[in-house]
Amino acid sequence: MKANYTFFTKANRTPQTQPIPGRQADMIQGRSGGYQFKIDLWQQLRRCLLLGTAQGSFYANKHELTEEFVNVVTQAVVIDSARTAQEILYASDGHAINNSAPLFALVLLSIGETPAAKGAFQEIFLQVVRTGSHFYEWLNYTRSLRGFGKLIRACGKTWLANPDARALAYQLLKYQQRHGYTHRDALRLFHVKPETPDHQALYQWATQGWTSLPEAPPSEAMAQIWWYERVKRDPSLTLEAIRQGRLTHEMIAPVGNMDREAWQLLFKDMPMGALLRNLGSLTHLGVLTFNRSKNLRYLAERLQSKKNLRKARIHPIDILKALKTYQSGGKLGRSQKTWQPIPRVLDILETALERSFDVVQPTGKTFLHAVDVSGSMSYYTVSSVGLTCCEIATTLALATAKAEQNYIIRGFSTEFCDLKITARDSFSSALAKASNQNFGGTDAAVAYDWAIRHRVHVDVFCFWTDCESWAGKAHPSQRLADYRRRVNPQAKAIYVTLAPYKVSLVDPQDPDSWDFSGFDPAMPKAIQMIAAGT
Repeated sequence: MKANYTFFTKANRTPQTQPIPGRQADMIQGRSGGYQFKIDLWQQLRRCLLLGTAQGSFYANKHELTEEFVNVVTQAVVIDSARTAQEILYASDGHAINNSAPLFALVLLSIGETPAAKGAFQEIFLQVVRTGSHFYEWLNYTRSLRGFGKLIRACGKTWLANPDARALAYQLLKYQQRHGYTHRDALRLFHVKPETPDHQALYQWATQGWTSLPEAPPSEAMAQIWWYERVKRDPSLTLEAIRQGRLTHEMIAPVGNMDREAWQLLFKDMPMGALLRNLGSLTHLGVLTFNRSKNLRYLAERLQSKKNLRKARIHPIDILKALKTYQSGGKLGRSQKTWQPIPRVLDILETALERSFDVVQPTGKTFLHAVDVSGSMSYYTVSSVGLTCCEIATTLALATAKAEQNYIIRGFSTEFCDLKITARDSFSSALAKASNQNFGGTDAAVAYDWAIRHRVHVDVFCFWTDCESWAGKAHPSQRLADYRRRVNPQAKAIYVTLAPYKVSLVDPQDPDSWDFSGFDPAMPKAIQMIAAGT
């Protein structure tokens, strides 16, 4: 029998169910059983703020995830309340999927015991609590977590005493009750004193209503409320109220005659978020049809403008939800209506989704996008419409690929499969291709195995995953080192984490690996900048 030393000359490999020898202090065991690198407190805070924890994942339920979130925010507030406040503000400014996690964290910041924490809370309060819906969600969390002390009463009064009475009237009329609160509840809770006659009239309407209707609006600030009260008494005035009173669909729908003509008028001035949510209703009612080319052109102008999307804080996931809901014809979402999807509307949404991401000119680098298609990614649902982590990962990967010329998109579980997705795919067709592959365990290292075996030159590996890799015979960081040694020494790796876990596949000692979190619209641009070295 001939003995040799091949066992010693082979690259170092450690099963992912064990920590890498010598790196035990840097690693922890994830919920799946695999060992990954730890992330610091601020990384975990940003993940939770961007991704939210209000829905459970494959490996943890929503109570476990949110308990972790509370502990992270609490620790962060103690260590640096000003930095915590800035993280909350960053997430709230259109970077998070929605504003719920920032609002929840805002309440936790207000519980901080130091004057610095109280001051940081007050400083960002009005920038995070922007709408009536935000205000009542914040009130609901506050009631449950801490109660209404002096600090909370001061902030509540500030919001309800907005010096712009007309803007305040808009919010109070649009969001008359949310999260178990009405305006009467809030005004009585905070004992707000009116600073102007307009505020006096507004508070009186909110708490007592109008027993009689004035012949004309009492003031410009009260004009929309006057029109609302007119329609409530005489629904036949619906069209006139929309034209002259500029009432939104949230204001007019509970009291008006909502026929096709009413929705046609609303369509022209509907806010972007409401427009996305009501595409099905607009189709059902005949406002959007195959032969209404003027309406379709207007829809394209609104939804395909990058400036409009950013100004309205429209997140790409909002458009993806709208696309999936509209494509279903009413089978998804909360609408009771059904409709026949119009191909032109689907095309508009596809283009809007692509333009909602920030990109730069092609870098000329070669990208390999590795999309996690394991069973856990198809189970984890991150939106009320049923978008899975895999679907969102595919969307982000395709948006990045569309900005470049040299790319590969493949899926990984315990194998590395060809998803047959190209930049010519629509987002809808790409989702279908990726969703048909969801099965098996998770081994992120197979992407490097494949690239080594086929000697594929890759400048940037982009992984879109929940980070719970556990099934491999070697850690991804070990196989990345092998790839650099054998194929491309300058290869970079980016891991985009799509679940709020406290583990990472990035070796903290590797300066050419990056850990991103969430579904930020700037993600493709950031990846391109890393590829270009800028």
